[in-house]
Parts: sequence; C-alpha cells; structure tokens
Amino acid sequence: MAAVWLLTRTDGVESVKAAQTTTAPDVNVEEQYVVLTDKQAANLKVMAAERRSFRTLRNAVGSIDFNQNMLVQAFTPYPGRIVDTFFNVGDEVKKGDTLFTIDSPDLLQAESGLLASAGVLELQTRTLARVKQLLKTGGGAQKDVDQATSDQQTAEGNFKAGRDAVRLFGKTDAEIDRILADRKVDSTLVVPSTISGRIIARNAAPGLYVQPGNAPAPYSLADISTMWMVANVIETDAPAYRIGQPVEVRLPAYPDEVFRGRVTTLGLNIDPNSHRQLVRSVIDDPQHKLRAGMLASFTIETEPPKLSVSVPIDAIVREGDGTMTVWVTTDGRRFDRRAVKIGMEQDGWRQIIDGLAAGETIASTGAIFLSNKFANAATG
Repeated sequence: MAAVWLLTRTDGVESVKAAQTTTAPDVNVEEQYVVLTDKQAANLKVMAAERRSFRTLRNAVGSIDFNQNMLVQAFTPYPGRIVDTFFNVGDEVKKGDTLFTIDSPDLLQAESGLLASAGVLELQTRTLARVKQLLKTGGGAQKDVDQATSDQQTAEGNFKAGRDAVRLFGKTDAEIDRILADRKVDSTLVVPSTISGRIIARNAAPGLYVQPGNAPAPYSLADISTMWMVANVIETDAPAYRIGQPVEVRLPAYPDEVFRGRVTTLGLNIDPNSHRQLVRSVIDDPQHKLRAGMLASFTIETEPPKLSVSVPIDAIVREGDGTMTVWVTTDGRRFDRRAVKIGMEQDGWRQIIDGLAAGETIASTGAIFLSNKFANAATG
C-alpha cells in the first residue's frame, strides 16, 4: 500500500508538474516572442502606438547680462563742476529725470550774452522810435530812420541768437523769460536721463570737474525692459541656430517661471579651445526680475514640429547589447519582441523613427517584465 501510495503520490507530483508546464508562459527564443497566462496578461497595460508632434529642441547654459544696445552713458554736454547728484546705483529712473547738475561757465557766458543782447535790443528799439518821431515833426532825416531800423533789426537778430544759445543748454522758454525778467543769470546746468532704466554705475560726486566724453561717465544707465541671455553652444549644434528663433529661458532663481525671447546674434567664429559658438538672445523682462550675472539655461526650437510615431518611455527597453526594443501584441497574450530606432524624448513620450507603425499595439507597462522573461529563457 505504501508503494502504491508513493507511486500514486509520485504520479500526482508528475501530473502537477505536467500541468504547470502546460500553463507556464511560453517563451520562444528563436521567433522572439513570449506568451503570458491570463493572470500575467491582466497585470500588463497595452495601448496603440500613436502619432504625436515632437519639437526639435536645443539646450544650453549661459548667463544673463544687460542689453548692451540699450546701455547709455550719461555725460555732461558742457564742462563744469558737479553741484548735486540725485541717484545711486540700483535706482530706477524715468526719461527726463535729473541725474546731476553742474556749474557751467559756458552756460553763464551764454546767459550773460543773452542779457547783453536784450539790453542792446531795448536801446535800439527806443532809438528807432525816437528818430521816427523826429522825422514826423520835421526834425530828423530819413537816413537816420533807415540806420536806426538796420541797427534795431541787427539787435533783434542777436537777441534771438542769444535765446537759442541758452536754449541749447536745456533751458525752457519759461526759464529764459525768467532770466530776462529778473536780469539774473543761473549757471546751473541740468543733465537729464535720456532713457527710462536703472542706474548700473555711478562716478558722479559733488565738486568733481567733468567734461563731455571724458571717461568714466558720471552715470551709466541700462534699459532693463529687456536683457541679454549669452550662451556658448557646442560646435555640432551650431548649424541648427538661426536669428529670430524663439527662446525659453529658465533660471534657478525663478524655478517656476519661463522667460521668453528670441535669438538676435550668432557668433561668427567657433572658439578653437572650447569648440563652442556664441548665441545671444534678447529676453523680455517687463517686471525687471532678471539681474546681470544670473545663471540661466535656454531651450530653442530649431526646427518646426514633426509628427512621428511615439510610445510611452516605459514601453521601451534598452537591451544588454544596446538595442532598443518594444513588445508588440495583437491579442494581449502573445508579445513579439521588436527592435526599434528611437529619437527625441518629450513629455514622457519617445519618438520612434523606425521599426513600429502607428496603430500597432504594444505593452505600455510591463515591457521590462517581458524582456526579463525572454532573457531568462535565452540564458537558461
């Protein structure tokens, strides 16, 4: 009975093993497919490969700088000593705001000349009126009237020239009229800002003698509504860049924000040491958040979007020999191993350049499980 029992037991074990062999996943190494049980198949997700739009992007790291095309050095138009200053580095100014004032000998001379010409005009005007009156009463000659008229017109021209000379120093007509009414000169020359922006350098100080164009400028200003993003891209990417391409800039200082701009300058040379090319972009910064010297990275779309077959990243397996594979199925049970050529990755999807057609069903999750099953069978 024991022997029969053992035989029966043995038969039972053999029967179970046979059943297990029958229900186990079928792996065919030569034809490169795996067949799963219903339970195993239920744990996998399948989906059809679909066509998606892929953007051709290039990335590089660089830094923020002032827009040098919008950088202004505020020099005095005439020599003199600085009387007062009104702004410091970092201050924002508007166009027309007074940056500093100087005591200008040239302005003093122009105003003095204006007052003198005004006095001569007044005298010649009275003289002309007097000789005209004498002519009417028979006590004067016509030649005296003609001479007085000529002298009065000359004086009037000199007066107008004197007003224009003072106006060149930035004085308004109202200020000129006040000088004439008070007969008092004011040698203080106002130097205004020619742009709206931020003070980035100051060398001005009361008492400092300044001259037009003599460096350093009393003030340097930058229009900060736009900034530069300066990067050096690798040599192999250089042909992909074009002036006018849109740019997306991200900074560690503002991780949740994207600043946008466009490529404006491409370097003419490749640096022989680093083998990189200069790419400069103008970035919009209406809220004035960017600072010169900030580290930044940019993304540039170098080509129009391409419509390509795509699969989720998890659907692709990198094999030991470097081959990229997906697992294709028609019934959800049998999965065929297929080598593919991949392209760009974007938003969790991978571009398939070759080896898979749109609409074919693949294992979107569990691809690594299928690959492991196949590898175990191949090495066993």
